[in-house]
Amino acid sequence: MFTRREFLGTVGAGLVAAPLLSAAEPAQERRKRLAIVTTEWRYHSHAWHMGERFLVGYPMGGRWHYPPLEVVSAYVDQKPEGDLSQGRAKEFGFTIYPTVAEALRRGGERLAVDAVLIIGEHGEYPKNELGQTQYPRYEFFKQTTDVFRSDGRTVPVFNDKHLSWKWEWAKEMVDASRSLGFPFLAGSSLPVTWRMPAVDMPDGAAVEEMLCVAIGGTDSYDFHALEVLQCMAERRRGGETGVVALQALRGDAVWKAMDAGNWAAGGWDAKLFEACLSRSQTLAQPETYSDRYPTPEQIREWVKDPVCYRFEYADGLNATMLLMNGLVGDFTFAARLKGQNEPLSTLFYLPPNPNVVYSAALMSKAEEMFTTGKTPYPIERTLLTTGLVAAGMQSLGSGQKRIETPHLAVRYQAPRDSGFWRS
Repeated sequence: MFTRREFLGTVGAGLVAAPLLSAAEPAQERRKRLAIVTTEWRYHSHAWHMGERFLVGYPMGGRWHYPPLEVVSAYVDQKPEGDLSQGRAKEFGFTIYPTVAEALRRGGERLAVDAVLIIGEHGEYPKNELGQTQYPRYEFFKQTTDVFRSDGRTVPVFNDKHLSWKWEWAKEMVDASRSLGFPFLAGSSLPVTWRMPAVDMPDGAAVEEMLCVAIGGTDSYDFHALEVLQCMAERRRGGETGVVALQALRGDAVWKAMDAGNWAAGGWDAKLFEACLSRSQTLAQPETYSDRYPTPEQIREWVKDPVCYRFEYADGLNATMLLMNGLVGDFTFAARLKGQNEPLSTLFYLPPNPNVVYSAALMSKAEEMFTTGKTPYPIERTLLTTGLVAAGMQSLGSGQKRIETPHLAVRYQAPRDSGFWRS
């Protein structure tokens, strides 16, 4: 891997004597130019959710906000039935290029954009033996940084969701952003969407145990739930220290853990589970009932394929992620704080289709980085959650064994303002 010094040495003596150009330089009068690199662009895809925010704007704080960026080029890897990319290009006047490099150079010989939005989600891609979809996020990123290295200039890059299905590639991506010196942001919309109630983990709190009850499948929605946990965990006393071990459970093993009633016995704190269900707006109900707390028997009946990730942080904090399709249809969080009798709990609110304004919340953070050259939160958060998804899939694929994770010794300090939407 190139170091920053080696990179400068490869692009000519003229650049060695001058600082590396980047979007952190003073803004020009013109709107910044954005390239979108995506797997596919159709209705309800992530390119539709996110890329189009930079075409038509989005609601923010009771007004319609138009980002000071212009989509000037795109690379679209697959064009299934219902493709929207060609129509959007014609309507908004940008060009779709046959390669990532050509999109970044806009058909020329040098980097000709000010920001890159990478969306590696959806589309027909192979799965490996663990069931991980091999989306080409790393490949898109690598082709982007190849242009940076060749052309001697960098711009901010946003990567949708986790960095890669492969930990080593995810780490390489973060290392490359550091060595080349460009702002790099990634992640889920969950940490920045509205919360009900609008509470945050107190900065420097002594946290003993956390729980997230969520929906969806593994290798996809587990990432969102882990980002819920991590955006809260990172604010605890001492900052982030990394994760030392993870065990994934599925099926009957989850019900045994639920019956255990506490972490030490192999489960989770039942009081945190109650707090999460009490925050849910979609809690399942028996026929003819409303607002009834489910019995263990009902939970077992409704949830056909429960999944649990139990993981341990280096500083002793314990966390559990539960995927409970059939019981809830949302994401809730609860934590036990030292010296407090009642859990801290909240709902991470996701408005429904077609508006899905939580993606606007995420793109507002991408926009902030694109325009200022500074990341609103550390890329290490998504690096860690990327590793947790991979470890969870590995544990499930190895017969639900406990996985030691010394490679997840990811340390960082969270910003004082966590940045979630409050208005």
